[in-house]
Amino acid sequence: MTYDIAIVGGGIVGLATGLKIILQRPELNVVVLEKESELAKHQTGNNSGVIHSGLYYKPGSLKATNCINGYHELVKFCEEENIPFEITGKVVVATNDEQLPLLQSLLKRGLQNGLKGTRQITLDELKEYEPYAKGVAALHVPQTGIVDYKKVALAYGEKFKSLGGEILLNHKVKKIHHKADQTELITSGKTIVSRLMINCAGLYSDKVADMNGELDLDVKIIPFRGEYYKLKKEREYLVKNLIYPVPDPNFPFLGVHFTRMMKGGVEAGPNAVMAFKREGYKRTDFNLKEFRESITWPGLQKVAAKYWKTGIGEYYRSFSKAAFTTALQELIPDIKEDDLVDGGAGVRAQACDRTGGLLDDFAITENTHAINVLNAPSPAATSSLSIGGTVSELALKRFL
Repeated sequence: MTYDIAIVGGGIVGLATGLKIILQRPELNVVVLEKESELAKHQTGNNSGVIHSGLYYKPGSLKATNCINGYHELVKFCEEENIPFEITGKVVVATNDEQLPLLQSLLKRGLQNGLKGTRQITLDELKEYEPYAKGVAALHVPQTGIVDYKKVALAYGEKFKSLGGEILLNHKVKKIHHKADQTELITSGKTIVSRLMINCAGLYSDKVADMNGELDLDVKIIPFRGEYYKLKKEREYLVKNLIYPVPDPNFPFLGVHFTRMMKGGVEAGPNAVMAFKREGYKRTDFNLKEFRESITWPGLQKVAAKYWKTGIGEYYRSFSKAAFTTALQELIPDIKEDDLVDGGAGVRAQACDRTGGLLDDFAITENTHAINVLNAPSPAATSSLSIGGTVSELALKRFL
């Protein structure tokens, strides 16, 4: 079968991209290829379910613009499709005086990004929002919510199919051959021919980019596992909505936090440790080839040399429930180790460049035959419809 556009990756970004394309150009033949037997199995299906506001991101960056636009598009989509969600708001808590300048920088950034109602609150107000949280200062961010992103992604897929799009499961791309005006994708299912390929492969986006001829690729996807605990049912009262720390500005991670979940319960976490397998959800998951590729990447070696103390701390918390509890107690001192039960884990696809930079923005590249979404970690789920719009705009320029 020959298609106009083949999208590799049936996660929330790939499905949003397909939906955006077919909404604008319903006459095009568009297919989404997913290697698993179900959609949204990996990053989309294993995250904290937060609808992000755009507070953290550099004004004018792809993360900032797509998160803010995507927030509004996502909320509208959920309303139209009757997908349950809640706009809960969240607090960001500084737990010591050293974090106060960073908290002020966050407030300034949020206001620059156009967030309405975001403000610094008094400690008395903090107690009203989150009675058990403790800190020296805090922000309240009303434009934050919770949703089940797997339900959102599946709804994207259903709407995409209803408009004429096609989804093929169990189609893992193994090889890509380019010809003058088309691309041949050899998959574990059937061979797919398309005029344009869009790479939304998440944890394997760099691999697919390499296959499709993205020469001199200067980034490598490094998998970071984030592990969660859940509060016991009788201790869920300690968290009303969402409680976040002030993040370390050196890392593209937000730190361990508390999140009330759409499906019920309260999650605590995640940490951030390098996984030894790209889809390594367990501490024992290991793939020698993928592990070797990660540790021999010059960029990761530079990151490790610079931040080895932080890395050791993250691994210690991974293997020590007591240490994980201590980190959580900075936000809620009443938390006890016995309050926590094992939760799930997710793996985040974090792009790292050769110079040791963990990419802090979305990254989208183009070549003759393909468009590659190379870095789309958080807040990509919130931003999905906006990212899909950005990619579809690039794609449809080729079909004028």
